[in-house]
Amino acid sequence: MGLPLASEDDRTEKRPGAFRTITEVSEELGVPQHVLRFWESRFSQIRPLKRAGGRRYYRPDDVDLLKGVRRILHGQGYTIRGAQRILKEHGVRFVQAIGRGEAEPGPPLPQDRDEDATVGLVSGRATLEAVLSELRSCRALLADLDQADPEPHEAV
Repeated sequence: MGLPLASEDDRTEKRPGAFRTITEVSEELGVPQHVLRFWESRFSQIRPLKRAGGRRYYRPDDVDLLKGVRRILHGQGYTIRGAQRILKEHGVRFVQAIGRGEAEPGPPLPQDRDEDATVGLVSGRATLEAVLSELRSCRALLADLDQADPEPHEAV
């Protein structure tokens, strides 16, 4: 008797301890592959296993570390240098715990904050508030015009 054939679902789902390709990790984290390769160049702690042809395989701990780095950079607004400081001061295990949702990095210090992200949020909000204020003014003007001339006008 042979082994039972694996169903289609069994072949697409990997076990939790299985290695992941860069494509799988990229999709799981929601970041492009080139970003993962860039992080690899900036964080010496990210070391996927490389096979022939340079194909990368990420261990579960590598994936947790990448999730932590993503959360520090994208979720908390840290700069690369700030994320490197967290790794240096607190270690890889702490950043992996952040990736698993078991720890929090805390708010970035001024020198570790990605100003572009913060400024973009603040200026975007200010712009939207200004537009909203202008729309309210327009609505008030239209209401005043409507009250001053209750007769509808026909197009000429």
